[in-house]
Formats: sequence, structure tokens, C-alpha cells
Amino acid sequence: MIMLNGLTLAYIGDAVYEVEIRTYLINKGLTKVKDLHNQAIKYTQATSQALAAYKLIDYFYTKEEITIYKRGRNQSASHKPKNTDVNTYNKSTGFEAVLGQLYLEGNLSRLNDIIKESIKVIDEFVEL
Repeated sequence: MIMLNGLTLAYIGDAVYEVEIRTYLINKGLTKVKDLHNQAIKYTQATSQALAAYKLIDYFYTKEEITIYKRGRNQSASHKPKNTDVNTYNKSTGFEAVLGQLYLEGNLSRLNDIIKESIKVIDEFVEL
């Protein structure tokens, strides 16, 4: 596989993460679209993703995943984030880049492990 830049990895990682979070919420029994949307924001907002990445780096990411995270985090985007500061946006981009890399490699087991662990982190530290 060719080496993709961090933003490209984050692009696909964002989509994968969104689908997984929506599936997780539906499996929890949420059925009203408004409730699904409001709960999904808790997990998909940049601040939550940045927090998950920050925590996972300490004990969960492999060395290779940390390298991918840094590549995504350090990639300069051509636009400014709307709802967060640049630092938080960059960290969330790194988080999404890791997910994108794992998805494109077909390493779905590890991808799911990271998503499950990020949900635990976000549930522990983020209030809705």
C-alpha cells in the first residue's frame, strides 16, 4: 500500500469512526434520530477525539500507531477548524488518521479495539 498523507488517512478514519459510533448508539437501544445525533456528538467532536488520542498514547497505541498519529496530527490543513482550536483539531486529526490507516490495512480487529477503548475513555471523561 502506498504511504498516504495524514489528512487522507483522517478523511477515511473520520467516516469509519462516525459509522462505528452510530452503530454503537443504535445497539445501545437509541432509536430517535435527535437522540442519536446528540449522543454521537459526544464521541465525534474534536475535543473528545483529541482526549481519546491523548489517553490512548499513554497505554494503548503501538509504536507504529503513535507514528501514524503524529503524522496525522502534524499535517497542516488548508482550512481553520470551526468549532475548536487548532491544537485540538490537530490531535483529533491524528486520532482519525490512526483509524484510517487500520481500516485501509484491513486490520479491523485492532480498529475495533481502539474504537471500543476510545468510547470507554470518552464515557469516563466527557459529560454530555
